[in-house]
Amino acid sequence: MRGNGLTGLVPVRRRPRTTIPGSASDRPKDLVDRDFRAPAPNQLWVADITYIELSGGRFCYAAFVTDVFSRAIVGWQVSDSLKTDVALDALEMALWKRRLKLSRALVHHGDRGVQYTAIRYGERLAEAGIAQSVGSTGDSYDNALAESVNSLFKKELIDKYVWHDTNDVIRETAAWIRWYNHERLHSWCDYRPPLEFEQAFWEGRSQQPAAA
Repeated sequence: MRGNGLTGLVPVRRRPRTTIPGSASDRPKDLVDRDFRAPAPNQLWVADITYIELSGGRFCYAAFVTDVFSRAIVGWQVSDSLKTDVALDALEMALWKRRLKLSRALVHHGDRGVQYTAIRYGERLAEAGIAQSVGSTGDSYDNALAESVNSLFKKELIDKYVWHDTNDVIRETAAWIRWYNHERLHSWCDYRPPLEFEQAFWEGRSQQPAAA
């Protein structure tokens, strides 16, 4: 990069809290233990919420659900509200988009925020037959993969512009996710886009491999 006159992007911004811890007594266990690997698509999803600063000191919030196998973003939502609905809507998109190839071994991992420890969120995962996992310490490393997706979103889209309206964020986020899933080259995917990486996995396979 230095030889070609290139430098990395360094984010500089205010940081409102998006993770407000839920009740410790009702918190699910950490089933991931910072091991962000999966043998197939739809066996481990990670989820997180990040913020976008709007003009006038306002904020909106983006929730993402990411498939660990390919790093594909399988569900997302942008909202003016930080309530549980923003996370639930992203989850519903993921469930709908992946409905034909869900694994019985699927684990959903989130942080200790109230959105991901909410009763409604846990009930929806249980209804879908998905095991719920929540980071045990509240450290960002407990959900490092989801945090890295947030970081790419900020560097590759959000930090490049001044945002005035949530609808603008929604429109451009949709375009960015399409590019991210279908065109962006990922080192994790042998420098292929996430959905191309998944397509290569499914060639010659008609169903999920047996759970380990």
